[in-house]
Amino acid sequence: MKWPFRKRSEKLPPAEPTQRPAGTDASGERSIAIGGDHYGSALTGDNATVVALPPEALRPAADVDAPPGLDSLHNRPHHFVGRARELDRLDAALVAPGGTVVQAVYGLGGIGKSTLAAHWAATRAHGCAPVRWINADSEAGVQQGLAELATALQPALAHALPVEKLAERALQWLATHTGWLLILDNVNDPADIAPLTQGPATGRLLITSRLATTWNHATTVVRLDVLDLEESLDLLTRITTAAGPRDLDGAAELCAELGYLPLAIEQAAAYLVENQLTTPTPRAYLGLLAQYPADMYRDGAVATATERTIARVWHLTLDRITALHPLAGDLLQTLAWYAPDHIPTTLLDGFAEAPALNKAIALLTAYSMITPDPDSGGLTIHRLVQALARTPDPDDPHRTPDAIDQARDRATTHLNTALPSTWGNPATWPTWRALLPHVDALADHIVEGTETLIAARIFNDAGLFLCDQGLSARALKHLQRAFASMERVLGPDHPGTLISRNSLAYAYESAGDLGRAIPLYEQTLTDWERVLGPDQSDTLTSRNNLAYAYRSAGDLGRAIPLYEQTLAGMERVLGPNHPETLISRNNLAGACWAAGDLGRAIPLFEQTLTDCERVLGRDHPETLTSRNNLGYAYESAGDLGRAIPLFEQTLTERTRVLGPDHPDTLSSRNNLGYAYVSAGDLGRAIPLFEQTLTDCEHVLSPDHPLMVAIRGNLARAIAVRDGEGGSTQP
Repeated sequence: MKWPFRKRSEKLPPAEPTQRPAGTDASGERSIAIGGDHYGSALTGDNATVVALPPEALRPAADVDAPPGLDSLHNRPHHFVGRARELDRLDAALVAPGGTVVQAVYGLGGIGKSTLAAHWAATRAHGCAPVRWINADSEAGVQQGLAELATALQPALAHALPVEKLAERALQWLATHTGWLLILDNVNDPADIAPLTQGPATGRLLITSRLATTWNHATTVVRLDVLDLEESLDLLTRITTAAGPRDLDGAAELCAELGYLPLAIEQAAAYLVENQLTTPTPRAYLGLLAQYPADMYRDGAVATATERTIARVWHLTLDRITALHPLAGDLLQTLAWYAPDHIPTTLLDGFAEAPALNKAIALLTAYSMITPDPDSGGLTIHRLVQALARTPDPDDPHRTPDAIDQARDRATTHLNTALPSTWGNPATWPTWRALLPHVDALADHIVEGTETLIAARIFNDAGLFLCDQGLSARALKHLQRAFASMERVLGPDHPGTLISRNSLAYAYESAGDLGRAIPLYEQTLTDWERVLGPDQSDTLTSRNNLAYAYRSAGDLGRAIPLYEQTLAGMERVLGPNHPETLISRNNLAGACWAAGDLGRAIPLFEQTLTDCERVLGRDHPETLTSRNNLGYAYESAGDLGRAIPLFEQTLTERTRVLGPDHPDTLSSRNNLGYAYVSAGDLGRAIPLFEQTLTDCEHVLSPDHPLMVAIRGNLARAIAVRDGEGGSTQP
């Protein structure tokens, strides 16, 4: 849109000496006679409507003064909270020298941009007059707002000029006067307001917009964010208690669930006011939100304008975004299934070709639907935007049930692709830790009983990683979900289901809940024997795991015979030199050691180490484990002369092969420290414990079993050194 500014000194070109119909100008258009009893013609087709123009229309715009009462400020908000920093930033531009002050306030729909602008214009000492509010969401809206300014300045022009001429008249007035303030609300396209931002510098423009990336020319740019908890509670309380005291049980939880978004809090508060009998508390509203999310996002209170509900506000934004690039809507729905913060771009690998994906990200960013995080290289999205984007609504073309299901499956597939294939290698831990919040979010958002096989595998692998990190409680949540999904999708006898049940049993065992772990192991072994036979490799592994659980429970009377049976089966089925056979022999030796039978345990450990070095190599992780165990057996036998060199050798090799931060390396350092204590060498033991504890704090959770053991060993070693008595334990 272009509305030219006409200089007052501009002269019309002389009439051309050509014949033309009476009442037309040189261009062939009908002329409009202005003033007195003269009449002009406004044509529709070949017919002219004759209207009288008052002499007032001949006055130059520069000579028209603004009459009192010309302000058209948007309704001042009754319940304004917070925003002190943003208000101060708008005030700061008052002291800026020069011409027109252009300020832009941008942010997510519903964040409170219009509320901030109205409150600032109504309460701050900006000294501007007149103050005019223009709904600038379209070219027509801007033109209409300017036309209304022109008729407010000169009411006689209201029915004398068409809208576009009135808009030109307003532009002329603005160009020749100072001190005015125009609030251009909800700008969707900067081109719609170009005649104002590119015109003469004479006044002040305050722009509100969801657009984040087009305001480089503005004097001040303010990004509006959500309220904090205290401000959110203040807003909710003001509205709900305006008519009297109110039970606000669950208010903080509701504000958090709504992501501290002002419009969502206002919508919920208004609903609570109008439905005091059926929804007496914020906690009751939370229940409705959980049970009927689509309805609650779509419907506000009776007095709430339809276009001012969360669903409607973002629907209009998505209309515009998807019209420009449909892929942007698909991307938003996919991101809705992850955690709201620190979404790595690796989760978008393969989503689309790079140019199309970049365009989608740019559009969502421009309309404040997502926020890039330069520090982490990821993306952030408001949790309520996510909640709406993954809530199906048959009446919303952006959120049909099929579209929501497809987005869920896309999110699941991309997460599965991004996750490492193993969890025991420290090199993969940063990736696991970065993606775990998104695994947790996916598990929370997928309705139980609707998981795909891919989702079940994600939960299973995440659970095993958490177990490996000593986070058994978190692991159980995922492994329980994985097992239930596997059993539902694959059936109770499928190998995948049996493996999943074994993983769940392992998590219970790691958490110390042998009462639930052992029955699961027993059931799994029974099913493997029935489905695959007693000598199949998975059956043998299952028997080994059950034996280990019996040993952990102190039931060596059942553990040792089961280990012996497993070892015999491994040797028969896999051969004496198979890695699984060597592990089985090591486990039998460990059970014998636990039973105090060192005469049997030590030869088994020695044979296992010899075979591991021959079959797997001296640097293989299983060889290192075997060497560590033999050292421990020597130590138990009191033979520290052979134990300490084995521990030292094992630590050196593990540091080189696995890295200094691997749990096995850290465990090996703890074992060496304990051997030094046993030898009375506290001068080497205590520094080793201290360094190991520091290193563990960098890579393990505080309640990891290894962390607990090292803390205890360090404390006891210090107590022995200080003459306070005590003993250490591995």
